[in-house]
Amino acid sequence: MSSELYSDGIGEITVTGTIVRIDLMSLSATERDASNNPVPVFRQRIVMPVDAFANAVDLMQKALGGLVEAGAVRRISDAPNVQAAEAAQKGQPTSNASPNFN
Repeated sequence: MSSELYSDGIGEITVTGTIVRIDLMSLSATERDASNNPVPVFRQRIVMPVDAFANAVDLMQKALGGLVEAGAVRRISDAPNVQAAEAAQKGQPTSNASPNFN
């Protein structure tokens, strides 16, 4: 049996020489910001060589392409220009990024 780790997103990616460190974050169950939103907290770090990271990015791009094609997610840049402009005016992200990790 293998263990699983849930992550709400990536907090930071650091490249040092030939090593990439990916910090996984999740929303705190107890800590809140001034607006009473859950605060993102560090959970675990993935450390890998640069070539493995490049392969992982390629694999994730293919997975995202499949999700877009299946209609599970949509790219904001694919939306009509009016919707993208409205999102930009409201300060909303113009990608599928979580608003919790700006």
